[in-house]
This record gives sequence, structure tokens and C-alpha cells, in this order.
Amino acid sequence: MASATVQQHSVLLGSGAVLNKRRTPLGDAFRTLRRQPVAMSGFAIICAWLILALLAPILPIQDPNHQDIANRLQPPGPGHIFGTDDLGRDMVSRVIYGARISLPAGIVVILITGTFGCLVGAVAGYIGGWLDNVIMRIADAVLSFPSIILAMSITAASPFKDQRLFNALIAVALVLWPEYARVMRGQVLAIRSNEYVTAAEAIGASRGRVLLRHILPSTDAPIIVKATLDVGAAIVLTAGLSFIGLGAVPPNPEWGAMIKAGADKGTQYWWYAAVPGLAIMSVVMALNFFGDGLRDALDPRRRGR
Repeated sequence: MASATVQQHSVLLGSGAVLNKRRTPLGDAFRTLRRQPVAMSGFAIICAWLILALLAPILPIQDPNHQDIANRLQPPGPGHIFGTDDLGRDMVSRVIYGARISLPAGIVVILITGTFGCLVGAVAGYIGGWLDNVIMRIADAVLSFPSIILAMSITAASPFKDQRLFNALIAVALVLWPEYARVMRGQVLAIRSNEYVTAAEAIGASRGRVLLRHILPSTDAPIIVKATLDVGAAIVLTAGLSFIGLGAVPPNPEWGAMIKAGADKGTQYWWYAAVPGLAIMSVVMALNFFGDGLRDALDPRRRGR
């Protein structure tokens, strides 16, 4: 009887161990995220925009550059549910095709910015000394300028005058990298004093190996959350440069350039600027909703709230 009880306890302990093995921090974060309807609604909106942008060439919509002067500046109605612009182009198709420019622009900028800023911040935090001081003072100098003013200056000074959108993306990346450098530096400074890092250094692991294998994998959560939130900021900043004529060149259907063209027509043709403006707002709000939920999901201290 006693042996049967011991065996039953062993089976229960074994099954519990299996269940514990199956639970991972990433899985817990995903389960927490699924329980947040606001975050999941933001994720659904982002996915919807990405699908529309990807499938734009095969969707039953007009060519975004097809001109129909006879139907120029038509208000939203049955034929054109979002109206037409000053050349009679359908606003639905131009907004959808605009997503093929604005969304990749924001994602690419954050990938470049995050990679560069994180590498610089990680090196500054781990090496320390004069290198840390130099990098952080450069970052402080960049952060001391208003982002849009600095981006305008970089774009205007670029030698590639015929590549306005490329210039805008590079300018936004140069403006945003210090934020990632500072976040990564703080993470590295907090982690490098841990015992497993000290042990790796004690057995002779090189600085590069310690940084890449033992420190950086523990810094991913804050960077992922920040990158998710900053995609929206990059889209807004890129659209702002296009609004003042330093971004995408017409007739490319970029959201910022479309808002500028609509603003020039005044409030009488409100849909011209409102439609791309609402597109930007929906993407940025969705990214913020999803980013906030992702932050709560990846932070163990917030999961129980």
C-alpha cells in the first residue's frame, strides 16, 4: 500500500515536472497577451494593414495613379467610398498603396535604428571608460535637438537629392538611434554584474562572447517593446518630412504627401487630407495598443495585475 502511494506521488511529481518544462517565459507572455483585448485588437489592425499592403496589386481596386479629371474632388460616395483627389484618383486605392510605402518605411527605419543603437549602447555599457563617455555625449547631443528639426537638416544636407524617401529614412534613423543606445546601455550595466557574467569572464571567455552570448539575450524584452512603439513614431516622422516636401515624391501615394496635397485644398474637400490622416492614426494607435500589451506581457511583475 505504501509503495503504491509512493508510486502515485512519483507519477504526480513527474507530470508536474513535465508541465513545468512546457511552461516558458515566452509562452507565459503570449498567454498574457491573448487575455488583453485592446492589445489583440491593435494586433489585428496591424495585420489587416499589412495584408492590404501585401495584396494591393491583386485587390479589385483602381490603379492609384489612374486619373479621371471628370470626377476630380468627388466626396465619399457609392462610386468612390473615400472620394477622389484633385486629379480624380481614387482615395481608397491611394491609401492602400500608400501603406506599401509608409509601413515598410517605419519598419525598416526601426530595424536599422534598433540594430545600430543597440550595438553602440551595448559596447558603451560593457566596455565603459572613455568610450562610454564619448558615445553617450554624442547621444546626448543628438537628443538635444528637436527630432523633426534635426531630420529636416539631415535630409536637406544629403547629397542624394533625387532620393528623397531614402534621405528621409536615413534622417529618421540618425535621429532615433540614441534612444536605443541609452536603453541598451542601461540594460547592460544592470546585467553585467550578475554572477553568471562574472563566471563567464572568470573562465576566460572573451568580451565579445560574454556580450553576445550572456548579456544581450537578457536585454531583448525592453528593446522589443520600444521597437514596437517606435514604428508608429517613425511612420509619423517620415510622413512629416513628406508633408514639408522632403520625403516621397509625387505621384507616389505616400500618406504624408497625400495629407499635404489635401491640406492645400482647404476644409471644403475635407476627405482629401482626412483619409490618409485617419490611416496614420489607425496604424499608430494600433501599434501603441499592441506595444502597451506587449510590455505588460513581457514584464513578469505586470502579468498578475
